[in-house]
Amino acid sequence: MVKIRLKRMGRRNRAFFRICAFDAREERDGRSIEQLGTYDPMEKDESKKVVLKRERIEYWLSVGAQPTETVASILKKNEIALKK
Repeated sequence: MVKIRLKRMGRRNRAFFRICAFDAREERDGRSIEQLGTYDPMEKDESKKVVLKRERIEYWLSVGAQPTETVASILKKNEIALKK
């Protein structure tokens, strides 16, 4: 099963995250299948806070990838439809 989840990057007290497609058995910061975007919660500019590869995310969702709760809320805020 493929999961779409966050991969922690950056340094201590200044983290940012990559939104990646992972094999569900892979560890949090392990090897990802594909990078689908970035999320920087510390960024002041709202347009740079979340950067997504919309087509690739929609592809992974169409083939059955499951987003985590956090990623699902990011996708919902950016108007990417999730299949139920």
